[in-house]
Amino acid sequence: MLEQLREKLPSLDTPEPTPAKHDRPRRARQLDHDKIQELIAGYQSGSTVYELGDRFGIERRTVSSILQRHGVPMRRRGLSPEQVDDAIHFYNLGWSLARVGQRLGVDHVTVLNKLRERGVPTRDTHGRPRIEAGDLR
Repeated sequence: MLEQLREKLPSLDTPEPTPAKHDRPRRARQLDHDKIQELIAGYQSGSTVYELGDRFGIERRTVSSILQRHGVPMRRRGLSPEQVDDAIHFYNLGWSLARVGQRLGVDHVTVLNKLRERGVPTRDTHGRPRIEAGDLR
C-alpha cells in the first residue's frame, strides 16, 4: 500500500508547477492625444460620461478625470422637476430604477435619491416594499 502511494508522487526530476497567477488590478487603459481630443469633443457635443466610457472602453470615472485634467467644465445633469415626475410615474408603473434611469439618461442611484427626496416608497430587488430602519419597531 505504501508503495502505491509512492508511485502517485511526482518524481524528483519533475519540474515544480508554476504558481497560480492571481489577478492583479488592471492598469487603466491609456488614451493617446487624438483619442483624448475625440473624447473631449464628444463630451462637448452632448455625449454623457457613460456613453464615452462605453465608446472608449474606459470607466466613466476615468472619463471624468480626463475631462477635469484638461479643464473641461463638467455638466451636472441630474433631473429636472418634470423628469422627477416622469421617474415617479414610470417607477409606479413597475419599472426598475435601472430602466427609469436609462430612459432619463441618468444613473439608477440618481433616480433612487430623487424618489426618496419626494417620499416615494421604494421596492427591494424582488419587487417587495422596502422596509426602512425606522419601521422595524
